[in-house]
Amino acid sequence: MVSRTERTPFANWWWTVDRLMLASIGALMLAGIILLLAASPPVAVKLGLDPFHFVNRQGLYLVPAIVILLGTSFLSPQQIRRLALAVFLVSIVLLLAVLQFGAEVKGARRWIMVLGVNIQPSEFIKPAFVILIAWLFAESTRRPEMPANSVALALLLLVLSLVVLQPDFGQTLLIALVWGSLFFIAGMRMIWVVGLSGAALAGLTAAYFTVPHVARRFKRFFDPSSGDTFQIDNAVESFLRGGWFGRGPGEGTVKRILPDSHADFIFAVAAEEFGIVLCLALVALFAFIIVRALTRAMHNDDPFARFAACGLAIMFGTQSAINMAVNLHLIPAKGMTLPFISYGGSSLLSLAYGLGMLLALTRERPRAEILGSRHALGMPA
Repeated sequence: MVSRTERTPFANWWWTVDRLMLASIGALMLAGIILLLAASPPVAVKLGLDPFHFVNRQGLYLVPAIVILLGTSFLSPQQIRRLALAVFLVSIVLLLAVLQFGAEVKGARRWIMVLGVNIQPSEFIKPAFVILIAWLFAESTRRPEMPANSVALALLLLVLSLVVLQPDFGQTLLIALVWGSLFFIAGMRMIWVVGLSGAALAGLTAAYFTVPHVARRFKRFFDPSSGDTFQIDNAVESFLRGGWFGRGPGEGTVKRILPDSHADFIFAVAAEEFGIVLCLALVALFAFIIVRALTRAMHNDDPFARFAACGLAIMFGTQSAINMAVNLHLIPAKGMTLPFISYGGSSLLSLAYGLGMLLALTRERPRAEILGSRHALGMPA
């Protein structure tokens, strides 16, 4: 047991970090491994791999993910900003490299090989982007004469342009939604609301008329007879087959049919084999982390920490909601992982980095440390 009287870095971290949020994140990681054990073997066998190939790889990624999660949660706000700037700049370089050297898969270039490892740069730029935008909006509230909002908008356009060129409209939508939410929290003017809403609608309309697969997905959503809805139909059917308590581990059929049952449709596998009760438990874990983070953020006097924690929580919650909504056919199909549950090394490491910063920003910080942080930013005490 760690004593409150200890003055070691670990003791200070242990008594200030949100241990309930940390435990919830750990529960999601454990649930992810269990559900991968259920969902991934049929997919691996189809690809001619060892039945537990995806489970073993996820386990390997889980080790550095835990190190990143815990290590990042020790950082101060100043260190978080510096690290985010470095990650953002490296991610921009990798996004540019992806467009030139990335392997094309299903008409998109989203991955690049770095030191023998496939990396998806758009995953890593998201949490770093949130931190930088929160930093700019915090500066805007402190010094209105600074063009912080214009810089934030320029960064948004830069990131969206690079992601759209891949193309990856799911990540584009997620990044834009988080940026808009942060801008709203920072107190945007009504003219900005109207202007940005119009720009978003124009962009969505342009994507519908210029990108064939976007149009097909919208048409299939509103008119199932207009195209192939095999994956979505089976995903929805799995919820009916599973019922409240599921058919039992290993008894599901959807994982043998869907090629992405270990990734985009793992929520459907959970519903069929473990039932709606487990799905509701997962939703409760996601909701607890989000609400807990937002509540603690709202009680933080530091504008940067408040905006950054809110942005990271909104990003985490929106990504979770998109994946589950697609599985339930509530929105048009879009490939996006379920945080800590779906298979994916880049996604897992990126989420660990983002949630580690969230844990750091929601720690109970002594008043002297808060005043020091404000002094570093030139803010009045």
